[in-house]
Amino acid sequence: MTKSRLGRGLSAILDDVEEAYKQDVQSDSSIVKKISLDKIVPNIYQPRKHFDEESLQSLSESIKKHGVLQPIVVVKKDEGYMIIAGERRFRATKMAGIDKIDAIVADLESKNLRELALIENIQRENLSPIELAESYKELIKEYKITQEELSEIICKSRSHIANTMRLLNLSSYTQKLINEGKLTQGHAKVLVGLDEASEKLIVDTVIGQKLSVRECEELIKRLKSKNEGENKKDIKPKEDDLIIKKVDDAVKVVKTFGFKVKNSRNKLVIDFDDEATIEKFLSYFK
Repeated sequence: MTKSRLGRGLSAILDDVEEAYKQDVQSDSSIVKKISLDKIVPNIYQPRKHFDEESLQSLSESIKKHGVLQPIVVVKKDEGYMIIAGERRFRATKMAGIDKIDAIVADLESKNLRELALIENIQRENLSPIELAESYKELIKEYKITQEELSEIICKSRSHIANTMRLLNLSSYTQKLINEGKLTQGHAKVLVGLDEASEKLIVDTVIGQKLSVRECEELIKRLKSKNEGENKKDIKPKEDDLIIKKVDDAVKVVKTFGFKVKNSRNKLVIDFDDEATIEKFLSYFK
């Protein structure tokens, strides 16, 4: 699918949902239906994997007092409905012990569910950086488009998309902490490129000491500097060992010619007893 087709298709879907939200639900009760929660299932293409329990509890308390102020959007599925927009409201309503929820039943083809779930979440929900990166990756893979083309469709800079997707190179341990809100995207960005052991060390230190992004960057610089120093130390002894061995070999060779020779700090020192010995030595170079 080309960039232009993707753009028009998703735009049309979102316009339909946006129009439904803008409708005066008080004057037209046919737009909104009361649907039992047990007839509703989440969208299988939902990119959000982590729902903050504290945030859901707060929303649940609000729903108990004021109800669901904005209907969720669903589509018919089998004998029930599938959520297109509003899974947080659905979960919070269930948490509040309410058995029905206001919903707009949209008329969408099933082939559009993935697109709508991804784009709707990118534009409407506060996804974690990792969930956002997964959404970008899914859209690029699904439509075989470039980051540049995706940036035009969702009105985000290409650098934003690239930097966000780089977070998927982090370990599953780090990604889990980002999803849980224990690491910010700022921290995550400077962790990319570290080996897994160093990454975990930095992550645990950042969380344990509650370091800022700047302090995290300084810690990484110190770690890299230390590793580079250790690598140089590892290399130097190996080089020195090789030189020592070669000098020792040279000493043995010179001794076979009858000269008094010794190794002094990786240098060949030859002792000459008389002029005849010197002449003999020089003769080998004539």
